[in-house]
Amino acid sequence: MMRLQFILISVLQFEALISGPIIYKRPGEDAALPCAIASSEPACPLLSWLYSREPSQAPSRVESGNVSVPAARLSVDTTCSLVIKSVTAEDAGLYTCRQEGRVSEDVYLNVLAISPSPPDADPKRDGEVTLECTLWRHSRLRPCRRDGLNWLDETRTLLRREGPGHHVLGQRQCVSSLTVKRQSGHNRRYTCQFVDSRGVTIEAEYTPDFTGGTASDAGSTGWSPLSCVMLALRIGGLILMIAITVVVIRIRWNKKPLDDDNINDDDDDGQYENVEAPRAAVRLP
Repeated sequence: MMRLQFILISVLQFEALISGPIIYKRPGEDAALPCAIASSEPACPLLSWLYSREPSQAPSRVESGNVSVPAARLSVDTTCSLVIKSVTAEDAGLYTCRQEGRVSEDVYLNVLAISPSPPDADPKRDGEVTLECTLWRHSRLRPCRRDGLNWLDETRTLLRREGPGHHVLGQRQCVSSLTVKRQSGHNRRYTCQFVDSRGVTIEAEYTPDFTGGTASDAGSTGWSPLSCVMLALRIGGLILMIAITVVVIRIRWNKKPLDDDNINDDDDDGQYENVEAPRAAVRLP
């Protein structure tokens, strides 16, 4: 009992150190991190934005809306918010704005991403792939709770430890792994949810590309567009050859009875001449 009380007190003290908004994003989305000490354009050039990924890392500095690396994705808007275009996992961390000795509350950017493991895994070759769902965040935040990352299939059904075509490998801190196998001729979509005490906070989707496959399992995979076109051309050519053959046979078959009638008529004429000749010979004196 004393140990449980100690853990609860430690967690509460730890959470008390965390202040400021926590923003959740997926890779590719845009994020706007607010600055609480300034919100008007004239004050923005006087701001400094600080960023750190880990407590031991020296913070990077953003001055007067000019960002050194990478300049194409970072900017400061008219409300003095730090705007990050097309967020990546590397952008996750702690952000703080500062102005003439005044420091704003911290802003935490968390990024939920799904990626194949290893990164060069080829579902077409292997027939299966392991997906990793990771919540990238600053280490000052408390660890993800157990079963805080859940997997769902395309029917929104919660995936358990093991089932048809999938195997949930478990969760390590803020990383959950799922192995999926080729099940049918179409690619299935999988969803990873991050759940905290308030419920589902954010989710991300991923569709493994099993199209193509190997020769051994080609029968259970979908056809590529090029394969479908080639198959259609072959079938069309075969049908055309069959049609031409049928037409030629019918033409020849229709001509054959006419030739037989001509032959029969010639035979009848010859018989008539043979019969009439003796009658002419009898009438002579």
